[in-house]
Amino acid sequence: QVQLVESGGGLVQAGDSLRLSCAASGRAFGNYIMGWFRQTPGKEREFVAGISWIGDRTRYADSVKGRFTISRDNAKSTVYLQMNSLKPEDTAIYYCAASTKSGFTAMLGFESLYDYWGQGTQVTVSS
Repeated sequence: QVQLVESGGGLVQAGDSLRLSCAASGRAFGNYIMGWFRQTPGKEREFVAGISWIGDRTRYADSVKGRFTISRDNAKSTVYLQMNSLKPEDTAIYYCAASTKSGFTAMLGFESLYDYWGQGTQVTVSS
């Protein structure tokens, strides 16, 4: 069992930066592919970024490519999402998730491939 707790959300202005953190409890954090998703009211949750077990592979949604960076520290059981050049359309609740699936399929961003989810952290970007 893995528990995920996100932090770092808040209210910022367009162009600002934020760093989200997701701390995991439980064993074998390094065995999970980790992902960040986001959701706005009335819309489906969407994939933002994913990172492989040792962090050597990452994948991003086109909407955040070049602005967001996902990273992980397995010694701290924590995954991060550095968000730069934030836009109002980045406003959402951000969730981290862990996948126990073998292979890199979870990096494609399908929600069904992720087994554990955090409670989410709100990011609001004002114009």
